[in-house]
Amino acid sequence: MSELRLPASTESVPVARRFARDELRSSTADVDTVVLLVSELVTNAVLHARSDVLLTVDDQGAIARVEVSDSSPLPPRLHNFAVESATGRGMKLLDRLAQRWGALPRKDGGKVVWFEVGAPSEAAWQSYADTLLAEDAP
Repeated sequence: MSELRLPASTESVPVARRFARDELRSSTADVDTVVLLVSELVTNAVLHARSDVLLTVDDQGAIARVEVSDSSPLPPRLHNFAVESATGRGMKLLDRLAQRWGALPRKDGGKVVWFEVGAPSEAAWQSYADTLLAEDAP
């Protein structure tokens, strides 16, 4: 298990992606999906919580577990934005692509959003694509 502390800056997002990819270089988990979800959660922490971030990556072999900790007590929410919207898909991606995810309060008032991703799966990506198409249907 490895940790990385990041400042509340959009410049932290690519650093977080590289860190996750490097930590999972020998993992059998779907590293591309992990990197995408890390990007979304770190972006959310920086933009919405406006706090420093603690990123934890744990390569458990077939499963990668990631935790993103910030100082906001507000739990993450799934939104239903219009298909044309440029933002608001991060939690929906997390919900569709992670095998499991959740959020836990921290004793100091912040929260930890965690997720687990297993081996690459076309089914998860297809589920997300189907959701987007259904939202776009009249």
